[in-house]
Amino acid sequence: MKNKVLSTFDEAVADIPDGASIMVGGFGPPGLPQNLLAALIRQGAKDLTIITNRGDQTNAKANTGHLVELRRVKKVCCAFSASPHPSQRNLFEELNESGELEAELMPQGTLVERMRAAAAGIGAFYTRASVGTELAQDKETRVIDGKEYVLEYALPADYAFIRTHTSDTYGNLQYELTQRNFNPIMAMAAKCTLVEIEGDIVELGGMDPNQVHPPGIFVDRVVKIPPPPEGLWTLPSERRA
Repeated sequence: MKNKVLSTFDEAVADIPDGASIMVGGFGPPGLPQNLLAALIRQGAKDLTIITNRGDQTNAKANTGHLVELRRVKKVCCAFSASPHPSQRNLFEELNESGELEAELMPQGTLVERMRAAAAGIGAFYTRASVGTELAQDKETRVIDGKEYVLEYALPADYAFIRTHTSDTYGNLQYELTQRNFNPIMAMAAKCTLVEIEGDIVELGGMDPNQVHPPGIFVDRVVKIPPPPEGLWTLPSERRA
């Protein structure tokens, strides 16, 4: 079995080109790949399309909001294009409203299902979410069993950045608590999946196969996070809403 462990995050992101589409996992800090994002910021790729739950992701030491501030993002596909706190208006909102940055907004369940469709080889699907709203404007609809549905297309990506607790050398992954948010689906929906590991990277066969999500066939590169300050960690006491 191939050993997918790399020594540094800079090595893991070195070949990401300008114009790449990147899924970024995490729901707030849990599962957010801060170290991979920091390496991408150092690497310099631009004109990126970011697929993530919240467009700004400002509550971490390295996040998609930093890429937006550096004008390295041309489009964001997300469920939250505005801050949940009106008093915390951010640059992402300003660039989106000015037309400098495109934001494709969709219901959170639709975001996940579009990624799942990409992972499963499903080209598109009909959903009741967003029917009759601005989000369904100009989209194909169909009446099924007397109810209107909206057609949504699969959402694949070139790369997925995710963070988990444990891996083996082949890339079989185990999460801790709420880290299993968008990350397993993103790992399956991207052409190349990069993972940062908080805990141990064990030898192949050293993990309970019943607790592996997803299996290593969907993972390409894993890197263990070094202790702070070299590695980026956000403790609960450092988080803000």
